[in-house]
Parts: sequence; C-alpha cells; structure tokens
Amino acid sequence: MKFLKKTRKLNRTLGGDITLFVVLLLFGFFSAYPLIMTASNAFKPLDELFLFPPRLLPRNWTFDNFRDLSELIGNSWVPFSRYFFNTIIITVVGTVGHVLIASMAAYPLAKYKFPGRGLFFTLVVYSLMFAPQVTATPNYLIISGIGLIDSHSAIILPAIASSLGLYLMKQFMSQIPDELLDSAKIDGASEYRIFFQIVMPLVKPAWLTLIILLFQRLWTTDGGNFIFSEELKPLSYALHQIAQGTIERAGTIAAVAFIMMIVPVTFFILSQSRVVETFSHSGMK
Repeated sequence: MKFLKKTRKLNRTLGGDITLFVVLLLFGFFSAYPLIMTASNAFKPLDELFLFPPRLLPRNWTFDNFRDLSELIGNSWVPFSRYFFNTIIITVVGTVGHVLIASMAAYPLAKYKFPGRGLFFTLVVYSLMFAPQVTATPNYLIISGIGLIDSHSAIILPAIASSLGLYLMKQFMSQIPDELLDSAKIDGASEYRIFFQIVMPLVKPAWLTLIILLFQRLWTTDGGNFIFSEELKPLSYALHQIAQGTIERAGTIAAVAFIMMIVPVTFFILSQSRVVETFSHSGMK
C-alpha cells in the first residue's frame, strides 16, 4: 500500500505580508540607526549634541560644524588636497592591486592541478584565522626589513597580499565548469583572454565584494606605525587630528565622522546588489 504524501502550498495573506513588512522595516531601522545618527549629528548645533536622551534628528539644522572644519583645514601647514591625494593613491592602488593579484593567483589554484596545491590552499585558509593584531608585529618587521617604512607602499603591499581575496576568488572560480574553459582553448583563446574575458566576468560578484571590503578598510586607514611624514599622511589621519581638542570641537568631530562614513556607504549602496549575489549565488550567470 502506497502512502502519498500530500504537500500544502503556503500562501501568505495580506495581513501576513503587512506583518512581515513591518517586522523587516523595524529590523532595517535598527540596523540603519547608527548611520542615521552619525549623519544627523553632523548637522546638529553644539547644544543639541549633548542632549540626553539624544534626538535622532536635529531640531535646528546647521552647517556650522562643516564651516569650523573648513577653517581648521585651511590653517593646516600641509595642503588638505595633499592628504586627499594620499588617500586616493593608497585606496585605488591597494584595492586594484589586491583584486588583480588575488584573482590571477586564484585562477591556477582553482583550475590546474600541481604538486602542493592542497597544502597551499590549506595555509591560505589557516591564515584567515589570525586577527590583524596577531600579525601586526611580523608585518612591521618585514616592512621595516625591506625599507618601506614611511612610504605608501607600507600600507599598499600588505593590502595587496591579503589572503581573503585569494580564498574568495578561488572558491568562486572553482564553480566555473571546466568544459567552458576547454571549449575556449579549442577555439584558440589564450590563457590571458580566457582569464579576462571569461573567468573574471563570471566571478564579478566576488571581486566587487573584495573592492568594497578593501576600499572601506583603506579609505579609513590613518597610516598607523608605518607613515610618519606629515606630507604622506592619509585623509583619515588629518581629519582626526583636526577634530582632536576640547569639548568645543564636538561638532567638528561629528562632521569628520560623517565625511569618513559617506564615501564607503555610498559606494556600498551603488553595488549592494552584487554583494548580496556573492553570498546567495554560485557566481554563475
């Protein structure tokens, strides 16, 4: 005797859809609350910044915080454009270099069999377990040993050599069918053409995610213990130094936090669909 298992199709009612929308809206507001508060504080007068409990939106909107920041920037002995240029160099070169090097290293690791491939990938996975604080001292010793202290390369090279990109790109490239690459080789395509015209477009969600993650990290770097010359310092260092001071600079600090936040957040919003695809898709179109 056969028992047929009946399945019921779940249909949400209008009330269920509204409830789900309200719940998601509440969670979304809870997640966005710190961003809204940071943006709101940048336009609050000094007296509203110290209200308790704090207000989400300012009662009296003002641009005084940005005017004060502009005056402090103008009094800096290093042109502000120099700090901005340093940040652009570090962010763009570090991000592009990391994506390119990680992708080119991941391609043979994912699609070619050679001795030690498994061991090498295992070491890459293990390297992800170490926090940046653990590797800070070895990184400093290496950078100092090769004479790159007090240069942009001291920030760019460790970013390029990050193992996260290699791991992520390898995982995505492994899901590309070998038959697709073999057919391209039969048609006479070179390895470089296969890599740039077939493989990279297929793993676009992965390298877009890498760009966002590394862009945010490099955009907010202050040079740490690697850069000492004032003319080589990035924008984050300059803004935080300007914001240091008495309680009277609380508004300036709020303006600095807004400026440092708005660029990576805007970049993320413009490419968020690809980031979601990275975690929900296989990478194949």
